[in-house]
Amino acid sequence: MIDNVKHIILVVSGKGGVGKSTFSTQFALALKERNLKVGLLDIDLCGPSIPYLLNLEDKSVHQHAEGWLPVYTDTQQNFAVMSIGFLLNNRNSAVVWRGPKKTAMVKQFLNDVHWGDLDYLIIDTPPGTSDEHITVMENLKSINCDGAIVISSPQEVAIEDVRKEITFCNKTGIPIIGLVENLSGYACPHCSECTNIFSTGGAASLAEHTKIPLLGTLPIDPKVGTLLGKSAVTECAESQFAKVMNEIVDKVTKKDRN
Repeated sequence: MIDNVKHIILVVSGKGGVGKSTFSTQFALALKERNLKVGLLDIDLCGPSIPYLLNLEDKSVHQHAEGWLPVYTDTQQNFAVMSIGFLLNNRNSAVVWRGPKKTAMVKQFLNDVHWGDLDYLIIDTPPGTSDEHITVMENLKSINCDGAIVISSPQEVAIEDVRKEITFCNKTGIPIIGLVENLSGYACPHCSECTNIFSTGGAASLAEHTKIPLLGTLPIDPKVGTLLGKSAVTECAESQFAKVMNEIVDKVTKKDRN
């Protein structure tokens, strides 16, 4: 139940492998570090990586009189998480479902989870424009959804897929908050110099062409992948990744306040 959620933000991408779930996790943790009550909903049914990224793989959800209770990462219950990963036997279990069963599960996640009062609910979606996306869009039509953050990587093939994702959002009536270019160069952990492994500037060019704000360009930082439940903005406060993440949070929350 999302009646008491102030802000709902979708995190979407045109293709897999661009670090969408890592962004969703670190973005949600950065919001929590600002003393906000945050929920993170993982609807990537075939590749639920949120429990691993938050070091919650041994947790499970429970039924409550008002619906499923999410997993809380802290005793103050300021960060709530829900994922199909909590319902599987182990991380190697595969979800082999056809569209209708996926649709039913997404509807349950959106309507039957007892989130309580939240400042932000971040919804990590699967890549592409599949049944899960359409179900989310249909169920959010009557809810005040802030919009979507679109994640890309610098390669041209990723940018092309992002164009399709933007078209999908426009057709389904979901506003786009902004673009994020992830994996944008490699940040050396020793000298902090950032080297462009792939091409660069693709998201900036797309943002200019589509008139969609570019929220930030996040570098590849090896340490971020090892945090598992810890926030980069506190654990790696001086890193380029943390600085850009803080800038992205500033832009999104400022937009919400306006």
